[in-house]
Amino acid sequence: MKNDFLSTIAAVSTPRGKGGVALIRISGDEAATVAGRCFSPKCKKDISELKARTAYFGDIISNSEPIDDGIMTIFRAPASYTGEDMVEISCHGGVLVTNRVLEAVFKAGAAPAAAGEFTRRAFVNGKLSLTKAEAVGEILEAKSDAQLHIAASQRRGALSEKIDTAAHALTALIADVYAKIDYPDEDLSEISDEEFARRAEDIRLSLINLRDTYRSGSAIFEGVNTVICGAPNRGKSSLYNAIAGEDAAIVTEIAGTTRDVLERDIPLGKVLLHLTDTAGIHDTEDVVEQIGVKRAEERMNDAELIICVLDGSKALGDADIALLNKLKDVAAPKIAVLNKSDIGKADIKLPTGLFEKEVPMSAKNGIGLIELKAAVEELFIDEKINTNSDAIVTSARQFAALDEAQTLIADAIVTAKSGMGADLASSDLERAVAVLDELDGRSVSENVVSEIFGRFCVGK
Repeated sequence: MKNDFLSTIAAVSTPRGKGGVALIRISGDEAATVAGRCFSPKCKKDISELKARTAYFGDIISNSEPIDDGIMTIFRAPASYTGEDMVEISCHGGVLVTNRVLEAVFKAGAAPAAAGEFTRRAFVNGKLSLTKAEAVGEILEAKSDAQLHIAASQRRGALSEKIDTAAHALTALIADVYAKIDYPDEDLSEISDEEFARRAEDIRLSLINLRDTYRSGSAIFEGVNTVICGAPNRGKSSLYNAIAGEDAAIVTEIAGTTRDVLERDIPLGKVLLHLTDTAGIHDTEDVVEQIGVKRAEERMNDAELIICVLDGSKALGDADIALLNKLKDVAAPKIAVLNKSDIGKADIKLPTGLFEKEVPMSAKNGIGLIELKAAVEELFIDEKINTNSDAIVTSARQFAALDEAQTLIADAIVTAKSGMGADLASSDLERAVAVLDELDGRSVSENVVSEIFGRFCVGK
């Protein structure tokens, strides 16, 4: 992709608001020149004499007057984050002074950076693959340790390496086929259809294995639509609060306290839950409660995970039995939470096969939360995956590309086995390579790039 970023850009790269320090980042061919117009090092050296990757203390200047003192560091191309000349200026972290320093940088000739433009320049300049760049965004947005560990691994190249390996293996297979065709007089061994199919199948299986990590990756990054349901006064809101780690829902001894839907994104272990606390499901004459019950049932039907809360200290009531009958028509996996286990344990017989897991708990006291976390992870996270180091597909874009590539390889295998020849089958392999190239950014459309980097914050 052609680098058409000709301007020198600048932005605040630390969060807005009062803090100890703020960092202004400048990138482009004129980065050092711009910095020299608004920063005067105490060492009195010209900006061209300053060493790269060395911090210099000095005054930050605007309209020939010092507005703050701070630290400046120069990074020379290509040994910088963006691959261009870069300068970072640290100043005091007040809101006004940070704005004044940024204004001084703009007056010195820099243009405002767009969202994600620094990382986009790093991608365009070959410092990052597309999946590594996506990982940078995931690090910024991480809500759980699992997300952070996976994103850090992807940033180091775990996913890129898997994609590269498959693309290179496909290219080598195509080259072996075409070499015999293009140079028939050379002493080159011909690839049989059987060998072609075997090698192609090995590559296809590697892509399928990588593609199938998306179920875990999606649960960790995109989240699982999870509904807490139950009859009134079974402890649903107490469970919601226990998972949230705070009093997010009102809890009283009065049945039917929750009348509307409460929603929040909450990590539970490695899995991100789009968690919904619903009104108690039961027959009622109260018009407001009826609306809450209807909304609860609608959310249950759309859920990807149901956590059904029952009072484990006593026998099932009519409202519980009616709810269990409703759940038989819900396709999502289900976990039964037998709540109030600190009070007692009744002999409850649940319908066979309705629940994937049963977890005794005391939501009010946080007892059983670890077991609930383990139950959720077992349903959605492949135990064979090491989230600290393995390549894991984390987006629908990545999943779709891998699935398309393996489908094209499967088509090539069918063509070869049908007797039409490995040379004809190789055209499908070439299309598979093109898909993999687009997946990791070696050949990718401007729309895809803009969509990905548009999610980034300004300054990154």
